[in-house]
Amino acid sequence: MATNKTTETQASVSDFINQITDEAKRNDAIRLVDIFKNQTGFEAILWGPSIIGFGSYHYKYASGHEGDAPLVAFSPRASAISLYLHVPAEQREDLLQKLGKTKSGKGCIYVKKLSDINLDVLNELIEISVSSLKKLYPS
Repeated sequence: MATNKTTETQASVSDFINQITDEAKRNDAIRLVDIFKNQTGFEAILWGPSIIGFGSYHYKYASGHEGDAPLVAFSPRASAISLYLHVPAEQREDLLQKLGKTKSGKGCIYVKKLSDINLDVLNELIEISVSSLKKLYPS
């Protein structure tokens, strides 16, 4: 069984954010830490080299693969900020429309800058994600 590449680390979230050379992206990352922390009640933890996560859950698939992952997370990447949120399919499209200017992949939502999105909807997405994952993977 393969081991997970993205695991919780002891690295400093502040040091990671301070290394972001783009000032606007660095400021957005600082603001996102506050938003995610206030919405979840969890402290920011660096998962792998570049994902800032809040809370965690343990998953186990039918295949036997298991591991830990953050309940919600984001990563300030060069091209966009990746938001890692679990939103049930029946709510996803409607909420993404309300969120604002984004692109989405299978497991994440890409945002160029925070000013492009509705932060009230982001808070709702964070709340839904945490609630949904806690129901799927009760501890």
